Amino acid sequence: MKRSRLNCLCGVLAAISLSGCSSLGVKPWQRDVLAREDMQLDSNPLDAAIDEHMYFSKEASSGGRSYAGGGCGCN
Repeated sequence: MKRSRLNCLCGVLAAISLSGCSSLGVKPWQRDVLAREDMQLDSNPLDAAIDEHMYFSKEASSGGRSYAGGGCGCN
């Protein structure tokens, strides 16, 4: 009796966990909404390029904001 309940519980948990991944990804009819200019990660690419240049110049290391630490070796 306990074994059948455990098997049933494992089956239900497996079905629930597998169904959680069924809706991943962007549907073709949603791509036009996500491709709008106001939905981009950096809505103003010129400002992002200027910020990246400032961080690159201040840190004296390649990568700008994407790398931690500076060129002085203090971090």
